[in-house]
Amino acid sequence: MTKKDYYNTLGVSKDASREEIKKAYKRLAKQYHPDLNKDAGATEKFKEINEAAAVLGDDEKRANYDKFGTADVSGGFGGADFSGFDFSDFFSGSFDFDDIFESFFGGGGRRRRGGPQRGSDLRYDIEITLEECAFGAKKHILVPRMTRCDRCDGTGAQSSSDIKTCDVCHGSGIEKRVQRTPFGMFQQTSTCSRCHGEGRTVKNPCPVCDGEGRIQKNTKIEVEIPKGADDGTKLRIRGEGEAGEKGAPSGDLYVVIHVKEHDTFGREENDIFIDVPISFSQACLGDEIEVPTLEGKAKLRIPAGTQTGTVFRMKGKGIPHIRGYGVGNENVKVFVKIPEKLSKRQKEILKEFDDLGGKKKFGLF
Repeated sequence: MTKKDYYNTLGVSKDASREEIKKAYKRLAKQYHPDLNKDAGATEKFKEINEAAAVLGDDEKRANYDKFGTADVSGGFGGADFSGFDFSDFFSGSFDFDDIFESFFGGGGRRRRGGPQRGSDLRYDIEITLEECAFGAKKHILVPRMTRCDRCDGTGAQSSSDIKTCDVCHGSGIEKRVQRTPFGMFQQTSTCSRCHGEGRTVKNPCPVCDGEGRIQKNTKIEVEIPKGADDGTKLRIRGEGEAGEKGAPSGDLYVVIHVKEHDTFGREENDIFIDVPISFSQACLGDEIEVPTLEGKAKLRIPAGTQTGTVFRMKGKGIPHIRGYGVGNENVKVFVKIPEKLSKRQKEILKEFDDLGGKKKFGLF
């Protein structure tokens, strides 16, 4: 009997994983499928690929093949007769390459997604102040969404007696059918055509939601703004999205934060910034001034000889880190404000200052 190298047929190594075998099979099956490839020999090549996958896709058959080095094993597929098989029927309808390969693993094909679906996630954009970023806040928002019907409690039925087990799938939500393949018969499952995967039918639908189990409604939701929130921060509120179908879980609500521009402060990460004017005499002689902070007024000492553009750091007066790792700072940049108009006496004093060497002290001459 002719020995065949199934690993070579699929182009994989002898220690290839199931996933590697599956990928190789899908790639080659699509390349040589008779409906897609009209070249001479494509059909025979396609048969060889399926035969190799049928053996290597089954742990027991693969172990037997590895042990004896031949496809001629008990229950194997080395002698399978492919003559007269209609491959176009094999791949018609909902059948696909994944279905075929999963059947080699004994899975009987993939189960299609069915039954009541989880509710959709929602997004809500909210605008807050810098103070609310610093100290946190509780906000109430109104969200339009699909919510569970109070009349039927999401069942979609007028009464509990109207809910019946589906007589087609008997409550399983899936239909089973037997599929003929080149390698024998295997069972394939699909979503029940009668109940659409729910496993039940409703005789008399709810008059409020028309059997949907959900209704459109504006819902008031409390949102906890954490300390340290920043522009673009996204908050996830579990279960506050749209209600799921017929009792399925609700989706989540994502609240995206946008921070209003502040009249006084700028922000960079967790630090805040402010420009504060001081007088010429305060810069020369020093002083103690009051500066605004997010918590109110605070005192700041200006040392004598302070130059315009000097930045003073007020530790811990910024924004808390959102994960609780300390607090940012307030950076106060001072600038000397030059008076636009001077009195006669002020001019005399400044002239006297220059005469006493004021210009030299400034390094001008």
